[in-house]
Amino acid sequence: MGALPAAGHRAGDSGSPAATLAQLKKVKKQKVLLMGKSGSGKSSMRSIIFSNYLARDTRRLGATIDIDLSHVKFLGNLTLNLWDCGGQEAFMENYLSQQRAHVFSNVGVLIYVFDIESRDVERDLATYVNIISALVQYSREAKVFVLIHKMDLIQPMTREDVFDHRAALVRRKTAEAVAIMHKQKPEQVQQQTVPSAAGEDLSINLQLFATSIWDQSLYKAWASIIHDLVPNLSVIEAQLASLGLAIDADEILLFERTSFLVVSKWTSREGERNPYGDRFERMSNILKSWKHTCSKYTGTPRNAEQFSDFEYKMGATFSMFATKFTTNTYILVCMPPGEARFNSAKLNVAAARPWFRFLDGPVVPAQSAVGGGMSSSQVLGSTPSGYGGEGSVGAPDG
Repeated sequence: MGALPAAGHRAGDSGSPAATLAQLKKVKKQKVLLMGKSGSGKSSMRSIIFSNYLARDTRRLGATIDIDLSHVKFLGNLTLNLWDCGGQEAFMENYLSQQRAHVFSNVGVLIYVFDIESRDVERDLATYVNIISALVQYSREAKVFVLIHKMDLIQPMTREDVFDHRAALVRRKTAEAVAIMHKQKPEQVQQQTVPSAAGEDLSINLQLFATSIWDQSLYKAWASIIHDLVPNLSVIEAQLASLGLAIDADEILLFERTSFLVVSKWTSREGERNPYGDRFERMSNILKSWKHTCSKYTGTPRNAEQFSDFEYKMGATFSMFATKFTTNTYILVCMPPGEARFNSAKLNVAAARPWFRFLDGPVVPAQSAVGGGMSSSQVLGSTPSGYGGEGSVGAPDG
């Protein structure tokens, strides 16, 4: 196994080291609109993800008045300008008229929340069409995430069918909204696979999720949203892949420190055989719950750092550990059993921290961000054949 590649280099990246360093230094700001009918659960999910609320604590939250603007720092080089927009009709009308340009300009992401138990679905969809029309007018490249929320209120046996039916309605209405702005037929927008005759792509970047604050589905949706916003994602993925191969891991997850959303992940061929497709969001939920438990019994604030290391060994089945990685992240490593392998992996994960310094902020020392390498003298102590050894990870050359 070769050395861990430098943090600025990617397969097929023809950019110069200086250009890569500039990319890592750049702070990315994203305007995120969180919209939906009043009472649909927007502020509750935001509080759970970013303010460490428990689901039961959200019952005391009041309705959002007008726009609640917050700046959420995610990792070191991504700032979310989160606009939590009140969903009362008077506010919605104002967003679409007097404040239209102000609200919908320079939007990176729209998150629209539907209450699955709403009794006025047609009006909800009509409002959504108007919102999409305004978004297409002022922020054509924005990504749209639609969360069909409160799915825990639907019987489990019918949950999938109910979601599929509502998702189909939303897709159709989205096509209608885009068609209105481009004076096309909705079916032309839905079926379009190539740009129109005018050279313009009429489709919209839309993803739908079934969510509830009472299970891990909320983490799946928000992790997908954040994943698309994280800068330098290809660099992170390449580094995790090199680390995973070096320590002979089955799977590696990288979490943001406060929200415990999965920023990136790597899975080996053996790990891909895992039949549990929702295991990533389940781990987010489990670790967030563990963090809350630590807060409860230590008396420390929920936003504080509650633990630095978590280990679990399942006999001859598997071993895993979650540990503080960089200032803004935790890393979880799942691997085959074996005490020597486990201890070697923990040491090498600690040694790999300098390669991920760019996750902590825009200021990156040039030598550790680009260039550099690893000599054989930097490889950590001897390990059993095939577990670490030549492929173990060392710190970058200083």
